[in-house]
Amino acid sequence: MRSLSVFLLLAAWSLALPAQTNIAFRSKVTFPGQNLANLWGYATGGNEYALVGGTSGLNIVDVTNPASPVQIVLIPGPTGPSTIWKEVKTYSHYAYVVSEAGFGVQIIDLNALPSTVASNYNAHSYFGDGAIAGQLNTIHALQVDESAGYLYLYGSNLNGGKPLWLSLSDPNNPTYAGFLNDDALGYAHDGYVNNNIMYSGHIYNGLFAIVDVTIKDSPMLLGTQTTPNAFTHNTWLSGSTLFTTDETSNSFLAAYDVSNPGNIGFLDKIQSNPGSSSIVHNTYTVNNYAVSSWYKDGVVIVDALRPANLVQVGNYDTYPGQGGSGYEGCWGVYPFLPSGNIIASNIRAQSTQNGELFVLTPTYVRGCYLEGVVTDAVTGQPIIGATVKLLSTSTSDNSITGGTYKMAQLASGTFTVLASKTGYDNFSTTVTLANGVLTTLNIPLQPTALPVELIRFDAKVADHTALLSWETAQEHHNAGFEVQHSMEARQWADMGFVAAKPPSETGSTYNFQVDDLSAGTHFFRLRQTDTDGKSTFSEIRSVLVKGNPFSATVQPTVAPASATLTCTTDHPTTLQVTITDETGRLTGLTWSLDVEDTTNLSIPTGNLAPGIYFVRVTGSQAAENAVLKIVVPD
Repeated sequence: MRSLSVFLLLAAWSLALPAQTNIAFRSKVTFPGQNLANLWGYATGGNEYALVGGTSGLNIVDVTNPASPVQIVLIPGPTGPSTIWKEVKTYSHYAYVVSEAGFGVQIIDLNALPSTVASNYNAHSYFGDGAIAGQLNTIHALQVDESAGYLYLYGSNLNGGKPLWLSLSDPNNPTYAGFLNDDALGYAHDGYVNNNIMYSGHIYNGLFAIVDVTIKDSPMLLGTQTTPNAFTHNTWLSGSTLFTTDETSNSFLAAYDVSNPGNIGFLDKIQSNPGSSSIVHNTYTVNNYAVSSWYKDGVVIVDALRPANLVQVGNYDTYPGQGGSGYEGCWGVYPFLPSGNIIASNIRAQSTQNGELFVLTPTYVRGCYLEGVVTDAVTGQPIIGATVKLLSTSTSDNSITGGTYKMAQLASGTFTVLASKTGYDNFSTTVTLANGVLTTLNIPLQPTALPVELIRFDAKVADHTALLSWETAQEHHNAGFEVQHSMEARQWADMGFVAAKPPSETGSTYNFQVDDLSAGTHFFRLRQTDTDGKSTFSEIRSVLVKGNPFSATVQPTVAPASATLTCTTDHPTTLQVTITDETGRLTGLTWSLDVEDTTNLSIPTGNLAPGIYFVRVTGSQAAENAVLKIVVPD
């Protein structure tokens, strides 16, 4: 083992600190030649410790003095492959460490603190007992239900990585208590458990599951929910709000109302640095704040007091000079130390193999919230799709169902609000916002008096031709209608101009035809222009032009538990579906599938041996044949 004097290098205060808001840098510990993974905190006897997983084992650092942390001891990992991958949690006076490189669950007695002798910590490994005796090896993540005294393991080498749980009635000697035997959910990457309710993140299925594990040998699935990027990594609960992270580029921290697991409600989602493709990793909640590690953005604090109106109120970039996508930078964060200080781990400093532990002091500040309802000033009906902006800021929102809008920002003060919607006059007023205060502003939009009243606009398709027709109730000072087309409802092209008919109090009917359209969805709108040059847009209409008479796809192509075959035809047909291995031998999985328009077929793969398989689709016509590959991983 390296001496502590070589192993520990403290960084002094810098005059050019990384970007930060409401989080102060206190110190940094560098671990030469050792990459870091996740970390946890532990407090005893008035002292605070960082438990940091690294390539060499578990590093215990005394962070009681945040400006001068001291490494106490390195407890080596059990004999086996060296790996960065370490996850750690605590219960009672024990630390539990797991790794994807194996060694089961390493159990470390923290009663030895502040001893500097590794052997005093009585570290030993648990490889399973009872039904799993000697079988437990690799584990991706773990979490403790302190309320019930159980340790939950995720992504292990057993049962396809499904969650399993151990009783901690004797924390030094866990005992196997059961697992979630649900092939449809399959592998779980991480999760959170409290009061015997588990919120497991099933990363490859892109969802979290809520499971009642009160009866350990008979867990009950209560509900599931897909997350924004469908790559669900980490979950954490605050009251009746569950926060999730998706470990993929351009990801979101998301919030869900889980008070009724059978009817989970999406509340809001937020990115630390929109447009940068940055990746969120782990999130935890404290006092209605979500504290998260974003790989290349560092530590981010989000005010979650109003979980349907999330707002970023703090950040500290632990990986300056780098941004965007990629799995480098801040792996873990821990915000639960009694002092309120935050500890965070960088995998390694840029262009080195040296892991970094940051000690930070946050100032938790609430956002300024602005919410309300946008309505039609004449009818009182809610308006959907109105844009509400705070001028001179980047804060804005669009009204949704019920006409509601919600926005928040860190800065307080007096701001100009501008609300707009096609067909309505702009609305402008000023509001004074204060931190921690909800300001309610209901916005009545006055319909714009138009010289032309459009009462109907229709679009129909005939083969590869769009037939457009529209009707006006009255016309005065109308120059005509420009027909516009788009494939994305964003970039619009002029397809032609239809001149206005003579002024009329009873209105007129118009028609327009667009030929030779490609396969796909086509959007159309009208730009009505007055004789004085003013113009307004109609609502958008769309038509679907069908292309290929048959298509078949399968997702995901790497399918540890199941895959979904999607077949699309432009006529009713019956398809035969079989699954063969790479030598062409039948697996026994076969279906007769009636297809009309688009039909999905779930293919169970959990019982197939690891390897390459082919989904063979055969129809009555040659064009209805397809062979698709899937892989069942180890």
